[in-house]
Parts: sequence; structure tokens; C-alpha cells
Amino acid sequence: MKKVIVVSGGTRGIGKAIVFKFAEEGFDVITCSRNADQLQKLEDEFVKKFPGNKLNCFQADLSKKEEVTSFVRKINEVAKRIDILVNNTGVFLPGQIHKEAEGVLEVQIETNLYSAYNLTRGLVQGMINEKSGYIFNICSTASITAYTNGGSYCISKYAMYGMTKVLREEMKPYGIKVTAVLPGATLTSSWEGAGLPDERFMKPEDVADVIFSTYSLSKNTVVEEILLRPQEGDIS
Repeated sequence: MKKVIVVSGGTRGIGKAIVFKFAEEGFDVITCSRNADQLQKLEDEFVKKFPGNKLNCFQADLSKKEEVTSFVRKINEVAKRIDILVNNTGVFLPGQIHKEAEGVLEVQIETNLYSAYNLTRGLVQGMINEKSGYIFNICSTASITAYTNGGSYCISKYAMYGMTKVLREEMKPYGIKVTAVLPGATLTSSWEGAGLPDERFMKPEDVADVIFSTYSLSKNTVVEEILLRPQEGDIS
């Protein structure tokens, strides 16, 4: 039986790179996005690249609890067990706390934190029953660095980082590993229009490669967190 990875927000950027990396390594993949067109584009590309792998795509807005619940139900319909969960869904809205528009904090907390919290709660019991599994939470360097223009994004990512630490302690008795992934500036749609050369950013594929390498370690070892930055340093 092939191993199965669930990647939330897997149609672009780091999420897509993770989908493709684990497919290359023989995994079947389950993913979601709010955008049906992006899901179809991903599926078309996936089928051409990995004809021997199964991809299940579902449209879902994970900032809404009821859609997380629906996504979990669909996952359980197509997979008997989940080997890896990657909580990748996120949104970046730059700004400063005292200047942000009303509702910016709520949007980023619901998307960057609650999506991971609710999806984890929906799937982790299966891992507990199997006493096996791996959870990667895609945090950010904004989880540990207070960027001036980070505002509510930093708040949401600090919270995600904290949740990851708590979850790691809770899952130790069940043999489930939990890793926080803290990427710096990566060449994704979040940085469109920044006016900087591509070489100034990390590649999403590099993040995916590190995650797979971390997953491949023996059961005796857990990498608690992965901190990656562009070679030339942060972009603020």
C-alpha cells in the first residue's frame, strides 16, 4: 500500500513543491485549494508527471471550520490512513498593527492558524490509533522575528509556531513526529511585485527537499524545527 500525504494549499508555491516532491518519492497525494481552476491545473500537470500516483484534489476554504470538516470527511473516504500531514494553507497581508484595516487579524488567524488547528484535530486521531505519523507545520521566519511590516501576519505565525511546540509534546507518547518549518523569503506569489531578482529568494523546491529529508530520518530522531533563509539574508 502506498503511503499518503495530505498537503493543505497544495496548488502553488511551497505547497505545490511538496506535492511534487513526495509524488516523486512514490506517495499518493491529497490536497485542497479555494480555487477550482488552480486545482484543475495542478491535476493536469500531476497526471502527466506522475501517471502511477494518485492525486485527490478537493475545493475547500480551510479558514472556515465547516469546510475543514468537509475536507476531513472526504479525506477519510479516499484514504484508509494518513502518513504525513503538511499544514501549509496560509495568507500574507503585510501591514502594521496600528494601521491595518479592520478584519485583517481575523483573516490571517483564521487562515494561518485555525486551518491548521482544525485540520490537525480532524486527522490526528487516525495517527494516534496507528501510533505512527508525521505532521509538518509551515510556519515562517515571521514566527520568530518581529518584522516592522509583519503586523497580524507575525501574530498568526507566532501562534502557529507555539501550536507546533505544544502539539509535539502531546504526540510524543504516540510516536508521532511534529516539525515546525520556518522558511524565509521564498519565490512564491506572496512576493510578486517586490521588484527583486529571483536569485534573491529561496526556491520552493529547496523547502520541499528539506522536508522530505527530515521525514526520511530514523524513527529515533525528530527535527524539531527547520529554519531556512535566503543566502543573502532576510528580506524585510
